[in-house]
This record gives sequence, C-alpha cells and structure tokens, in this order.
Amino acid sequence: MSADADFRSTVLRRLWRAILLRRAPLWAAALLPLLALMLFALLRPAPLSAVTKAATILLPAAWLIWFALDLRALQRRVRAEWARWLDAAVPALEDSSTLLATEPATPVARLQRNRLQARLLEVLREEDYRAIARTRIRFTLLPIIASLLCAASAYAWQQTRSVPASTGGKSASQSQPAAPGEIVLRVTPPAYTKAAAFESGAADIQVPQHSQVQWCYKRSGEPPATLELSDGQTLALTKDCASWTATESIFWRVRGGAGSRHNIRVTIDQAPQVAITAPAEAIQILPAGTQSVQLSVSARDDYGIVRASLHLTLARGSGENIRFSDREMPLPQSPDPRTRNWQKNWPLAELGMEPGDELYFFVRATDNAPGQPHTVQTPTYTLRLPGPQTESLDSSALPTLVKPESLRSQRQIIIDTEQLVADMPRLNAATLRERSESIAGDQSALRLRYGQFLGEESTLFGDEHGHDEGHQAGHAEGTGGFKDGSMASIVAEFGHKHDETDNATIFDPKTKEVLRRALKAMWDSEKQLRAMLPKAALAPEYKALDAIKELQQAERVYLHRTAFVPPAIKEEKRLTGDVVGAQSYKRAQGAADDKVPQDVRELVQALAGNGALPALWSKSARSIIAERIGGDEQKLAAQRAVQDVADGCTSCRAVLRAYLRATLTEAAVVLQAKPQSDSKFRQAWRSKEQP
Repeated sequence: MSADADFRSTVLRRLWRAILLRRAPLWAAALLPLLALMLFALLRPAPLSAVTKAATILLPAAWLIWFALDLRALQRRVRAEWARWLDAAVPALEDSSTLLATEPATPVARLQRNRLQARLLEVLREEDYRAIARTRIRFTLLPIIASLLCAASAYAWQQTRSVPASTGGKSASQSQPAAPGEIVLRVTPPAYTKAAAFESGAADIQVPQHSQVQWCYKRSGEPPATLELSDGQTLALTKDCASWTATESIFWRVRGGAGSRHNIRVTIDQAPQVAITAPAEAIQILPAGTQSVQLSVSARDDYGIVRASLHLTLARGSGENIRFSDREMPLPQSPDPRTRNWQKNWPLAELGMEPGDELYFFVRATDNAPGQPHTVQTPTYTLRLPGPQTESLDSSALPTLVKPESLRSQRQIIIDTEQLVADMPRLNAATLRERSESIAGDQSALRLRYGQFLGEESTLFGDEHGHDEGHQAGHAEGTGGFKDGSMASIVAEFGHKHDETDNATIFDPKTKEVLRRALKAMWDSEKQLRAMLPKAALAPEYKALDAIKELQQAERVYLHRTAFVPPAIKEEKRLTGDVVGAQSYKRAQGAADDKVPQDVRELVQALAGNGALPALWSKSARSIIAERIGGDEQKLAAQRAVQDVADGCTSCRAVLRAYLRATLTEAAVVLQAKPQSDSKFRQAWRSKEQP
C-alpha cells in the first residue's frame, strides 16, 4: 500500500508544480504595483499623508490574504479533481485514473490499477502536466486591475494631499523637493489643528490659518535676499530663516529675481455649525397627554469643539404672573472631537413641564481656536404644552378691559347654538326666531367688542368689505365730481375722512391678522343666526373660537436676557462743577462721511495717464484693496496689479485703476433739520449787527 501512496504522491507533486508555475505570474503581476507604491513611500523625503501611509500597509496585507485564499482554493481543486483532469488530458489512461486515487474493491480493479501504474510513468510527461495546468487554471486580469487601481489611487491622493484632509494641508500643486540653492518653505500649522508640519519648494501651497511659514535656503552659504509679500511687507532672508504668520492669503517673490510669484492660500478657521434636528419646528405644540419629547442636537467644527451646552428656560404662569427658570446642560463629548451629536427622548416630568408651560431652548458651541474662539448659537426653539381649555375676553392677548356682565364669551355662544340645534325639531317658528336672534345679538356684541381693538367704529355691521363697497359706490356717482379742481372735491372723491383702522392700534401685523380672522368668522356666524340657520352658524363660530385661542397662546413672548453695563463714574469729578470734557445732551449736526479717502481718488485719476503717481501710492492702494475687495482671488489679482505698476508696467495701470474704481462709492446724503430756525426776527437781528 505504501508503494501505491508513493506513486500517487509523485503524480500529484508533478501536477501541483505545473499548476504553481501557471499561477505564479498572476500573483507576481498583482504584487508589482503594491511594491512600487511601497518603494515610492520609502524614497519620498516629504512626509506622507495618513491615507497613503494606511494604503502602504493595508494593500500588501490584502494581497497576502488574497494569495492565501487563492492557494487554498487551488489545493482543494487539485485534491478533488486531479484524477478527472488526467483522464481528460490522456486518453491512454482509459478513464481509469480514479483507481489511483482510491483503493480498488475488486481483483479486476486492482489488476487495472497495476496496469495503469506500469503505463502511467511512460505516458505522462512534463508537457502533459503543463497542458493540464493551462487548461484547468485560467489567467484572470481582475486581481491585476484591482491592484493597479488601488496603487494609483493612493499615489494620486498623495500628489494632491500631503497632510491629512481633515486639517487642510498643501494644495495639489506641491512642488518637488527643492534643488540645491533654492528656497524651501517650512510650514508649521498651529497645534490645535493637529496638522503635520511639512516642507515645500517654491510653489503654490495651502496652509491653515495661524500657521507659521518660514523661508529657508536649502544649503548654507547662499547670498542674502529680500522677500516681497503682496500686502507690502518685506522679509530679509539670510542664513536665518524668514518667518511669517499666515493670517490671510498672499503671494510672494524674491526681489530682483527672475522667478515667478507663488501663492500662499490660507484656509480660514470656520465657526462651528450647530443645528437642532429635532424637533423640526421652531414652535412645537405638543398634543394633550404627551409624556415625552425627542430632542436631537448636532454640532460640527473643522478642527474641534471644546464646549457645547444646551440652554433651557421654563416659563410657567400667565398674564403678569410668569416665572422663568433657567438651566444649562453640557453636551457629552464624542469620539471625534470635531463633532458633538446628542439626542434624548426626554420625559416632560424630568423637564419639569406641566400643562400650560412653555420650554425655550437653544444650543451654544465654541471651537478650539486660540485667542478669540468662535461661539455660535442656534435660534431659540419653543415647546408648548397646552393647558386647560379656558377662554374669556379678559385672558386674551389684548388690553385689559372691564367686561360687562351681559357680554357672553364665544364658547357660551357655541353652547347656546348647539342647544338650539338640538331643540329645533320641537320649536315653532316664532320661538326659533326669538332664540336665534338672541344668540345673534350676543355674537354681535362680542364682535363689536373685539372690533374695538382694531379701531373699528361701533356700528351694527363691521365688515370691512362694506366700507370699501361704500366708497366704490360713492366714487361711481357721476364722472364730473371734481371737475372744478378744488381741494375739497378731490378729497371727497379720493380721500378718507376718518382714520384707517390698521393704523389706529399698536398691535403687530400678525396679531391684527388673527383679529380680522376672528371678526370675519363672527360676522359669518351672525349672518347665519339672523337667517335662522343655527346649524350653519356652528362652523364659523368654531373658527372664531380657534382664532381667540391662538391669541391666548401668543400671550407669552420669550426674549433673550440682555445686561446693561453703565459707564464708570469718576468720583473725583462728582459735585465739583467741572464741565471740561463734558458732552452736550443735544444731538450734534451730522455730516456726510467721505467713504473713500482723498488720496485714493487722486491715485485713480493719476492712473488714467502716464505721469508720476502720488507719494506713498502703493500703501494707499494696498490698504483700500485689503478693506474693500473680498475674495482671495480678486484680492490677489489686485495686489499683483499694484506690484506690476510698481515695477514700471505702464499697461498694468488700467488694470489697477479698474480694481480701485470698483472700491469707490458715493458719499451718503445726510438729511437733517437745521439746529436753529431762521426766522424773520433773526434775519433782522443779523442785519443790524453787520456794520
């Protein structure tokens, strides 16, 4: 039996060697791009980005896993199918190769296996094993394509980003390592950005705000040079490096050199982005019986959030008896310091809310910027839990009036109307008319009382449309009403002889609109009641009640608390009578401010010709450009024009003049009354004083 096993292992070993030789080129071709990426990472002097570093480790590890899985799959295939492969490749084996893989059960099978063993070594040659490997093991291009794509993506990412993308680094136009004698830029981002320091040759770069930029020679012994920045600064480059703090985007060049300008674009530290995602509405009215409310908050910053808190203010009471309680809750930190995401299904009992209360809340977040961190606050959101359904004229958001005993509320009118609808089948026409007219009178009295808050007159019919129709009817009477041209006829034709109702009260437009909706519904209800249609009057009565409820809910208004800090009192001047330096309480006569300095106007005029420019013109031009022109690209282009004109470029004057003309604005016209009236008495007095 050992001889049979040795014979079978010999056949399998030869077949397995042919299969490995067939598969090896695929493994090697898939590994070559990854080896090239690793060689690029090792030979590159500049620091690698985090993505490239991860790719140089993960991609070879992925190749090893794929290699192990592929090798194991081949072993399984060979053990399961090698006999069938031999029968298909060598017809002389008479489809009996299976006898070599298993123990024959009959004497005839053992005899056939002995014949195959004697014949197999003569029939099977190395060419047959290679033919079986070519037929059964296919050469696929998918692993090679995947390897090339992964390596190329990592290389392209490194070319575009040389520091982590989360903190902002050099731009895609990063230069190659500086040649001997060239200038090297060393950028050290601020510590709070957690960005890695990097070096670059003379090229366009992008750096975070507040980064420390240094210009240094690659080798010592170079002659001193002067660096010119676009904002007018000059830096001396000697054996010691020249340093500059990145606060705004600029470009630089070497004075007297033939090199081009190179941009340093600054990524400004942005303020945090804070949002309240739940509830979605700024004013959320909770349904009756609500036990909990969902609050969800998200905050994000480009570098990090050091403090985020939820501010809650609970309002309880009504009218002038409203109590407020404030509460501040810090939001928990997340694994990513740049984000703060928090949500909670908050029970109303834990918030301390009861029916009739309102909860005002907002989120405030502060980033980790040094010096003056950015603080952002969301708008104030309101959670309103309606209280018991009570309604009266005194509790509405209107001025307090003494209500007569005979004035019924809107809810009482609805109850009377519903009772009348229920009693209609048992009432005769006279009784129905009497009760319907009585309810209509109550509705009319209530409508007139609410109409006074809009400045309406106490008339029986308060519909504003009737007023307009009356005027239109009056206008339509004749065509020659004002042919005489007198002022009285024109006023009678087109004017109003009474005050406008919209201007007769101090309510805001939203409150006036709700009042108009309530009055219109009351008027519709009154019309239906006077027509003895109490069932049709119920719908407008409920509309009027809803409008009154809306006025009640608008009774409480939340405003952020502000503090007044009075100026310090100088105790040494109190009760001394010293008025030196004291300002008059009278308002001084204002004057129109000149929006553009005079030297800039003169420079714009001088740039129109080829003559000499005013003294210190470049300083004035750079100052107005930095102040009035927004956007990095526009500002850098204008500063290039200033530098070109300073270098003697005559044709560049038109470009600079166009940028400066865009900053010119006309002075504002100040319209104020004269401090003193020029009367005839004053004119006569001045004429006597003159000799």
